[in-house]
Amino acid sequence: MQIEFSESERSTVGIEWELALVDSSTGDLVQIAEEVLTELSGPDGEEHPQITHELLMNTVELVSRVHRTVPDAVDDLQGLIGLVREVIDPLGVELMCAGTHPFAQWFDQKVTPNERYDRLLDRTQWWGRQMMIWGIHVHVGIDDREKALPIVNGLLTYYPHLQALSASSPFWAGANTGYASNRALMFQQLPTAGLPWQFGSWANYEEYVQDLVTTGVVTDHSEVRWDIRPSPKWGTVEMRACDGMSTADEVGAVAAIIHCLTDRMSGQLDDGEEPVTLQPWFVRENKWRAARYGLDAEIITAPDGSERLVSDALRDLIVDLSPTAERLGCLAELETVDVILSKGASYQRQLRVAEANGGSLQAVVSSLTHELRDGLDRS
Repeated sequence: MQIEFSESERSTVGIEWELALVDSSTGDLVQIAEEVLTELSGPDGEEHPQITHELLMNTVELVSRVHRTVPDAVDDLQGLIGLVREVIDPLGVELMCAGTHPFAQWFDQKVTPNERYDRLLDRTQWWGRQMMIWGIHVHVGIDDREKALPIVNGLLTYYPHLQALSASSPFWAGANTGYASNRALMFQQLPTAGLPWQFGSWANYEEYVQDLVTTGVVTDHSEVRWDIRPSPKWGTVEMRACDGMSTADEVGAVAAIIHCLTDRMSGQLDDGEEPVTLQPWFVRENKWRAARYGLDAEIITAPDGSERLVSDALRDLIVDLSPTAERLGCLAELETVDVILSKGASYQRQLRVAEANGGSLQAVVSSLTHELRDGLDRS
């Protein structure tokens, strides 16, 4: 099997942001995505090109255009939020984003009619129906197909940094899970989801996809739902590991790290230097530690087994990536990482709100909707 990798300008960036629709009074999810998308459709009834459906009818996905800088991509998303709010504000519906909804039940959610989704749920059954989760996906343009898999492998070294910083799913169906990111471990239950295989060449990837197609696991490469994957259709590497971000500020911060790391690795490969990679067993342990402990995780940072606190590693990463961020026009977004570390990641803020309100998860939803409207508190 030959998988073509589209031409893409190096280090362009695009962001996908999944947002939940919730009742402004009760905080519960509402199943009105179809109504919202119909209102936003074009004169011929075609779906808005940047505001689309997702697996569940409680969700709309915002898709930025292709941009050169992270702040431009985030501004694009903010404009799309404004369009959605024009439709939902009169309906008493709010937007919320986190890796999971604090108290909604999966069995109450309606699935978007779609052949692809029907096929997924028919195969995965209970685990597929559990996918009441939200995330962000960041695409970065790759100018040479042969760079794609080495960059995927290199980004795995920074997987726990991104997972811990974005962790926003401590609650599930009304329960405190004890995890910073319950979403991370839920999503990997799908057959082709989870951590990628560390392939050495594009031909290895093509052989892998061919095997899956031959045995009926997938119909094409787009159904390989790795946490980090090449996206041949767009000519990008796509980071999918992050929980849904609660504010546009946090989307920008995480996207800035991904943009800078990918661009730097692309330059290293141009110079004949391979990005640092970790053993697969270290990568898997790092994912679990970041999902469980969030910013308090001790992560493995080097092939020799060196460990350090992920929050300390993130602070050093801000300094390390600052020259790249300045060149790419996202220094302010990168520096927002320090704000998140001082204010707490979303999972920490949610837990504090619940504790301050006698365990009320409605208060947590209310806090999340206000954060999405007002942005990250920087005071």
